[in-house]
Amino acid sequence: MATDPTFVPFEMKNANGNLQGFDIDLMNAIAQVAGLQVEWESLPFDGMISTLQAKRVDAAINGITITAERQKTISFSRPYFKAGLAIAVRANNQDIQDINSLKGKKIGVQIGSTGADFAKTIPNAQIITFNSGPDFFQDLQNGNVDAVISDAFATLYAIKTGQLKGIKVVSNLLTEEFYGIATPHNSPYLETINKGIGTLLANGTYEQIYQKWMGTKPSKLPN
Repeated sequence: MATDPTFVPFEMKNANGNLQGFDIDLMNAIAQVAGLQVEWESLPFDGMISTLQAKRVDAAINGITITAERQKTISFSRPYFKAGLAIAVRANNQDIQDINSLKGKKIGVQIGSTGADFAKTIPNAQIITFNSGPDFFQDLQNGNVDAVISDAFATLYAIKTGQLKGIKVVSNLLTEEFYGIATPHNSPYLETINKGIGTLLANGTYEQIYQKWMGTKPSKLPN
């Protein structure tokens, strides 16, 4: 099972170097109800899809948005999380209020993310790419980029827990997205993973994990 443990609060390492987060708890719970044994492997996010295509791992969980483009080369489980992109800026920034304010601005994004794809649609924007979220938020704090486009839940969680200081999220969500567990095409595990997600949704375990990490009730998910 591949993951990039830099996407707080979905996957990260604790002080002891052990994996934790929403995705980690969810996958371990799926494995428990499905009778699977999970061996975790840390991979950079931008290499995850090619690793799945080469079948060097059986599956990946990393807040990976289900898109038609990605479905050409890999398969996804049923949606397990409703997400969306948001704009983050320094707390004292009054110029950037919405997407129209980003024209011609310097924007930080993670390589291979839907945030990176979205940023390409903004006229005259200067897009600066980073390997992980902590890197682009550091540059935002330092004033090296004007804004960051990334997952709203991850950004809000980092602000709430004090991991991000002097940062705020502006306007409404830019997009509505759904995360799925990714596998190679024709994976023998996909049906088992889908059944596992269904079981956790039905028995209340999914809601418990969601409440633990997001502090609120989960959004309704499509089948």
